Amino acid sequence: MLFVVAVLVAAVLFGTTGTAQALGPEGTTPFAVGTARLLVGGAALALVGLLIGSRGRRREPAAAPPVRARALALMALTGLCLALYQPLFFLGTARNGVAVGTVIALGSAPVLAGLLEWLLTRRRPTASWLLATGLATAGVVVLAAAGGGATGADAVGVLGSLGAGASFAVIANAQRRLIAGGWDAFTVSGAMGAGAAVCGLMMLPFADMRWIIEPQGVAMALWLGFATVALAYALFTWGLGGLSAATAATLTLAEPLTASLLGVLLLGERLGPLAVSGLVVLAAGLVLLALTSRARRNPDPTPLEA
Repeated sequence: MLFVVAVLVAAVLFGTTGTAQALGPEGTTPFAVGTARLLVGGAALALVGLLIGSRGRRREPAAAPPVRARALALMALTGLCLALYQPLFFLGTARNGVAVGTVIALGSAPVLAGLLEWLLTRRRPTASWLLATGLATAGVVVLAAAGGGATGADAVGVLGSLGAGASFAVIANAQRRLIAGGWDAFTVSGAMGAGAAVCGLMMLPFADMRWIIEPQGVAMALWLGFATVALAYALFTWGLGGLSAATAATLTLAEPLTASLLGVLLLGERLGPLAVSGLVVLAAGLVLLALTSRARRNPDPTPLEA
């Protein structure tokens, strides 16, 4: 039960990201907010993940894989993609609203991750995966066609959210290969955080961070960094140790649900009928993807589960 609660809390924390940005001070930009989240969250995640990972290697030194150039390159790639994810995600929520922007990003991520894995491994997808992909893609198309403003999604916002989903797809595939090569999940997550923090430092000179001196700015940066990155990823990684991948994937559907509810309840967002129908279709695809990801017909995990 504790593992279930851990993953569920992590998903809820992930789902507060867009709302925290929307409730922050005026004058912020997606680039600046993403930079702050990378600096605070990346550094904290690196500290937690690498410390826990090093303790595990000391307990079982024989199990530690050798440090090779390929592994280092994959770890650096995850940090870079996490850095790219931030401004793209916040661009999507700023242009489309928290509910629609978050769901497009999250709905596209498993689809794009599966397509990338198919391209890399040539493993043919199952009929259930194709059906789930079709539903999720149809939901994204309906949301994009719903129009701009508060009732739907505009083109720039859709591209931003899809870019965030693509960034996560690369992270998922890279992390899966690292874990399959013998690296423990905490070390992989910690390395991603370290790389993301370095990217944040490189982005800092180009970001307008004047808002961070305001009380709202400090609170938003700390919440986004510690809660939605460091704590959320630590809880999620720990929870995966006691749950099946299908169960964990289903529990993470609390993230778009949280984002949608917060967008409507706290931010006053209103979704038109077409946008609501798109959310329903997209949710159906996500649920089907989660429920069939570890069926007997598809015994190998999808990149989302790695």
